[in-house]
Amino acid sequence: MVIFIMTLKQFHIYLRLNWLKIVIITVLALMVIITLLILSAGVRELLNLESFYRQLQFSSMPLQFFFSIVTAVIYACIFTFFNFWFLYGGGMTKLGQKKVKSQEVNINWSEVIGMEEVKRDAWEVVQLLKDRTQLQHIGGQIIKGLLLCGPPGVGKTYIAKAIATEVKVPFLSVVGSEIEGIFVGLGAAKLKNLFKEARTLAEIYGGCIIFIDEIDSVARTRKEDIGMGGQMSANAAVNQLLTEMDGLRKKENNIVVIGATNVSEQQLDPALMRAGRFDRKIYIPLPGLKDRELLFKFYLSKVKCDPQIDIALLARKSVYKTPADISNVIREASLLAIRNKKDKISIKEIYEAIDRIDFGLRQPIELNLKEKEQIAYHEAGHAIIAYLLHPTDDVFKASIVPRKHYLGMVYHQSREEQHIHNREYYLANIKVSLGSYAAESLKFNTTTSGVDADFQQALSYAYNMAWRWGMGPSGLMGNFKAIEETYGYRPWGSISFVSEQTRQKLNDDAQQIIKECLKEAAELLKKESLLLDRFAQELMQKQELDYDEIEAIFKECGKAHIPR
Repeated sequence: MVIFIMTLKQFHIYLRLNWLKIVIITVLALMVIITLLILSAGVRELLNLESFYRQLQFSSMPLQFFFSIVTAVIYACIFTFFNFWFLYGGGMTKLGQKKVKSQEVNINWSEVIGMEEVKRDAWEVVQLLKDRTQLQHIGGQIIKGLLLCGPPGVGKTYIAKAIATEVKVPFLSVVGSEIEGIFVGLGAAKLKNLFKEARTLAEIYGGCIIFIDEIDSVARTRKEDIGMGGQMSANAAVNQLLTEMDGLRKKENNIVVIGATNVSEQQLDPALMRAGRFDRKIYIPLPGLKDRELLFKFYLSKVKCDPQIDIALLARKSVYKTPADISNVIREASLLAIRNKKDKISIKEIYEAIDRIDFGLRQPIELNLKEKEQIAYHEAGHAIIAYLLHPTDDVFKASIVPRKHYLGMVYHQSREEQHIHNREYYLANIKVSLGSYAAESLKFNTTTSGVDADFQQALSYAYNMAWRWGMGPSGLMGNFKAIEETYGYRPWGSISFVSEQTRQKLNDDAQQIIKECLKEAAELLKKESLLLDRFAQELMQKQELDYDEIEAIFKECGKAHIPR
């Protein structure tokens, strides 16, 4: 009996939701049936006539009469179809949403690695949707919107998939970019249909979740239209979303909107960000060291791999990598293992996968012996300065294999996330950049054009230290660069807020920083000339040196790394 009542209720809601479609289809069907009945009656009358009169009727009746009837029916169907399509909520106003089933997604909550704070806030929403008894007992109301913010690849859509698996209510998934269209007002119509379907499902199943990925496509701040109606359509879509989430309705349905975006909250419409719409905002950061270890352990557990892989080292080498990046590394490593005809992934394939993703594929460039030697000493200068002088970084790789537009590279990275940096950090980066120039000068008494990017990086650090951060040796304080940028387009003849004397002093500060760092780097390499030769020769022989091989060279020369 309960099932029968539920079926009647669902049928009633279906009729209420699709009555226009049913009416149009019924009218078309009646038109076709009536036309067929008229034709059949006429054919029967003709068949009852004697043969002479029947032939006379056929000869006097134009054949175009039958074609005109068929053509009229076809044109009527086409007109009705397009009229319904454009004006009455047909295909043009339908989104590509689908009701996601948990077995289709199949991502358990336990597979969301790390992000404990994020998981706790999102799980609370899931639990309230599954069981609202406790919330209703104290008179509370469920939140209407959950906004997931964070850089690309941190797991926003992944969390939404896990919610779709765990929750037992319908889950509608759409992409923000497919809401807007070529007609003004089409985005608002699509949103209206989307929420109409969600309210219907919520009425049947007790709740519904709408997930809008890349919601910034439809939730940007409303602006004045400058012509052609484009901004007007975007404004209408935002207005419709505002109304659907918190408008004047007789009945509030148990609908939660989950939005995901890569842009900052300030770029979205303020009315959408207020309480009553997106009540809860969850900011998903890049994974920390422990989370990266868990991610590597999780993804490696899904493939066959060498049990001796140092996961802690991989986590240190992957600072600022997202979960999507780590997943891609393991995926690429598995392809490399197949190419190398191995039955499991080793650390070699993982290192090569990281190099491919970060630095690109190897380039088929043939270098002569002299060029290889110059590049080897160039990279050795970088590596030795970074290893011995940098306060936060480890040297993970040195290579003279051409990749992308590099003929060689040294990869050094901080041991953990750094959110702010001090003067010593920037001075160390300048010394590392100038290590190549110092090494080439020391070995060959000349330098190459390969120091171009190194000088650019060193000058950038030095000028920012002097102009922006008050780290210059003259002691000038203030963000002078901000003033210059603010008034960079001032009229001809107007007064600059930075005098020529101050500009000259700041530029002298930057040059002094560069010269002092270069002097210190050159003195260190001259003192460690045997280590420089040893490192460069090892690079020429092996082409690439990984973390363990680099550590072995320095230990062999009595220069064990002491973390600062």
